[in-house]
Order: sequence, then C-alpha cells, then structure tokens
Amino acid sequence: MDITRFIVTRREKALLIGDYALYRTQLSRRLLVVRKKLNYASRGRKYTPKAPITAEDISSNHEFVHLLLLSAERAWALAMHIKSTHAADAGAKGITGSTKTHIVSRFQKANTYASHLVNLLLEIDGTGAALLEARAYQQSLQGAIAFEKGNWEQCLRRYAETRLLYTALARSAGAKQDDLFKDLLSNTIDPSIRYAAYQSKLPRTLTTERIVARYIPPENNSFVEEALRLFPDLLQESGTAGRMDVIGHLADIPRTITWRSRTVNLEDANTAQALASVAAAETKLRSFLAANQNLDRRAKAAAYDGVLLPSQDAVDATKTAIDELSADGVPQGDPRMQSLQITRTAVNYNLVEWRVGRNRALCGPQDGASFESESVKRPKKPRADGKPRDEQEESNGRKLARLREKVVLYDSAIQSLDSVKEFPGVAADEAFMNELDAKNAYFSSLR
Repeated sequence: MDITRFIVTRREKALLIGDYALYRTQLSRRLLVVRKKLNYASRGRKYTPKAPITAEDISSNHEFVHLLLLSAERAWALAMHIKSTHAADAGAKGITGSTKTHIVSRFQKANTYASHLVNLLLEIDGTGAALLEARAYQQSLQGAIAFEKGNWEQCLRRYAETRLLYTALARSAGAKQDDLFKDLLSNTIDPSIRYAAYQSKLPRTLTTERIVARYIPPENNSFVEEALRLFPDLLQESGTAGRMDVIGHLADIPRTITWRSRTVNLEDANTAQALASVAAAETKLRSFLAANQNLDRRAKAAAYDGVLLPSQDAVDATKTAIDELSADGVPQGDPRMQSLQITRTAVNYNLVEWRVGRNRALCGPQDGASFESESVKRPKKPRADGKPRDEQEESNGRKLARLREKVVLYDSAIQSLDSVKEFPGVAADEAFMNELDAKNAYFSSLR
C-alpha cells in the first residue's frame, strides 16, 4: 500500500508550487475522482449519509485506503492552512480562541479517519509494514492535537512512538527509501519533539533518541513491540556505544569538542548530533578521495558537498542554541554560553576549512600554481573525406575563462579566511592570527 510515500509525495508536490490551501483543493478534486471510481459518491442531496468503509471493502480494492488517507489529509491541510494564515497575527500567547478550536477540530477529524484505517488494517492482518505506517501516521496526528492543546507530555509520547515506528520502517525498507523517511523525520517529527521537550523544560543536552526512549508509551503497545522485535536496538541511547541516527544507522556522538588548546562540553544535543554526522561524512570523503586519486578536479570538488552540508547544519544548530540561551536571559559570562561560543568558533572554522579545500580541488594540482592547456575533445562526427580530425589546441578565450575561474576561487578562499577573524576568541589568539595571515598571503600570491 505504501502509505507513507502516498502522503509525503503528495504534500511535497503541492507545497512545492503552492500552499496548504492549494493542497486541500487538490485533495478535494482527487477525492471526487476516487469516490466516483469506487461508486462511493453522494447521489442527490449533498450530505447523504454514506455507509462506513469496511475491512471487506479494503480487501477487495486498496483504493478505499486512499479514500481514507485523502480524507484525513484534507482535514490536516485545512488545519495547517488556518495555522499558517493566522501565525503572523498571533501575539505572544499564540493562536487562541475559536481559531485554535477550529484547528484542533480539523486535526481530530483527520485523526478519526486515520484511526479508522488502523482498525480496518488490524481486522485484515494484525502485522505488516502497512499497519505500522498507518499507526505512525495516526500517532503523528495525535501528536499534532496534543501540540496544539499544549499538552507537552502527551505530545512527546505520541511523537516518540511515531519516530520509533518510522525509524523501524526506514531500516526495513532499505537504502532506496532512506530519503523519504529522513526528510519526514527531520522536517516534521524531530522539530516537534525538540520544541515539546523545550516546553517541558527538559535539558538541552538530551538527544532526540534519549527523549524517544524516555517517552515511549509505557502501556502494552503491540505496534512498539513489533518494531522492537524487528530491531531490538531502536531504543539504544547515545550514552552507550553510539547513537541511532535519523534513519537508524549507528553513529558515534561526541560529548566534547576541542578548539586549539581548549576542550569544552557540548551543551546542545542538536549540535552534538550534527557533529557526529560531520565526522561520518569526513571519513567517507577521505576514503573516497584516497580510492579515486585520478578523478578530474570537478568530480573531486563535487564530493566535498557531502561534508559541507552537515558542517553547515552544525553551524546552524550552534547558532540556534546560542539564540535560545540568549532569549532565556542567560548572560554571556555563563559557562554554558562560553562553551557554546567556543563551539561556534570551532564549527565555523571547520566549515571554512572544507570550503577552502573544495576550492583548492577545483583549482587543480598544486592549487592551480601550474597552468597547462587542457585537451579539447574531438567532434564525434568524422570529416567528409573520411580522414581523422586533427588535435585542436585550447583557444585563448578558453584559457582566459579558466584563469578568471581560478581568480574567483582564490578570492573566495581569501574572503573565507578573513571571516574567521570575526569569530569569538580568534582576535585574542596571536599565534592563530599569524597562521591565518600566512594562509591569506599564500592564496594572494597564487591570485
């Protein structure tokens, strides 16, 4: 049935070109088509009661599953549309009154359809990936209801089960669907868990995995038991040998970070998780470059993107943690703030190093100090007389274009190194400032 892909792909396509209102309109049109196809459309009066969908209906035609999902998504889309429309007008207390009630009622309506689908799938078959997907979707809707009501403990419990089930589904689906579940968790589920944890005044050093392990519903839950039966290490906490990342792969998570001669504790769990992803990406890149030393410069530079993206995530996570502490009134002299400032300098400089490294890879051997003509590809079409075409020398215009490209890369490296001097604590480190000046002079000479 592929319930998760059915939902996520429709959301992405609609929101890529419009908003939640457009998504709701598309769902209404699709609902009409499906109802007519299943002979389930209203005849005569608009509000003619319809017979409830049964397990026999789903067994005979899986389009009935789509009918329930489309109905749930339409109610969800309306709730999100109202929420996004009134977000700018909301004051410090957020959306209140009848608007809040309307939003909650739409989420509850969506949950009604999703719960009905789970019950029907239980009647047909008490196990299977489709049932776990339906349950995860239904729990995400219940988490949204608790989120809107401000019931943070209930919100954490619902989203914890959602994340556990989606992680199990991602691992069972294999690498082909990694991106599907990774985007769903990182864009929707994890931010909600972090915000609910913040409202519950949980320590920021708690990773998302530990929050999930703490708030998994304690009552007997066949869905959680099934997921843990398939993957017993799903609730492994980061305090043991490692942590489970967003799609269930094991990765080491650091507890401290070292910058120059100082080692500080990582005060923010999101930053620690981002640094673990950076470390894994760096190892992968070094192995790739060592195994493919004869690659052309553009292919080598493209490989750096796998490190630059998580490095930027680490920078963003650190900045967010500093902003949150500042919003809470924590002074700059507080040890937590001092540790975060050192972390900020370290992760920013690490990002600059990889950016400069990418530019050096694009410059070619010896950082572009030697300039050699590149071979020009022969046209595939043979000459009219059948003779082979002569080798063509690289034109002066092409040589100038390559030189201009190198100048741009050198300028970018110099600008990146200059930006390091603005990081906290750098100006007071004379030895490091001399090192930056030497690197700056090196790229200036190449330019």
